[in-house]
Amino acid sequence: MARYRGPKSKIARKFRDAIYGPDRTLDKKNYPPGQHGPNKRRMKQSEYAVQLQEKQKAKYTYGILERQFANIFDKASRAKGITGENLLQLCEARLDNTVFRLGFANSRRQARQLVTHRHILVNGELVNIPSYTLNPGDQISIREKSKSLEIISDALAMSNASKFPWVALEKEERKGTFLHMPERDQIPENIKEQLIVELYSK
Repeated sequence: MARYRGPKSKIARKFRDAIYGPDRTLDKKNYPPGQHGPNKRRMKQSEYAVQLQEKQKAKYTYGILERQFANIFDKASRAKGITGENLLQLCEARLDNTVFRLGFANSRRQARQLVTHRHILVNGELVNIPSYTLNPGDQISIREKSKSLEIISDALAMSNASKFPWVALEKEERKGTFLHMPERDQIPENIKEQLIVELYSK
């Protein structure tokens, strides 16, 4: 399956949640997309459907494919602690997500592009794998030749990295540090991770 590159508003409306950021279309049409609009009679969802939708929501939010997500869940289930929290922590520790959290990009899609186009260094070494898992203390920086890129400067001008206590940004130096794995209550994403755990436990 290819990575989703279609209309973001359509996915946000499907989940009734602005998973890609502020969305004027969702504000106007806060109901799932479809031919009959808000007047369509919608059947009550089964327990399985609710759990599956939550997993899909998490995948779209972090831009992760099915097999990758299953591998992350497997790793989370084998780690110490609560599986659901471990799952979200591992998603947050991905390089593309951290580039987004630091404010080097305005979206996870944009952050993924910066990584794959070889603009990002981890501990001084070039890393072009968006799914690369960071460890506490890892330093993320912009490659010297890329520091003047307009896309990065514009994103940093609106950066709100201070909202995320598990990362520290040094804006002028174009670098930041992944301090530690975030606590569940620090992660702002509206994801019911326990439903995902229940789905995989069947």
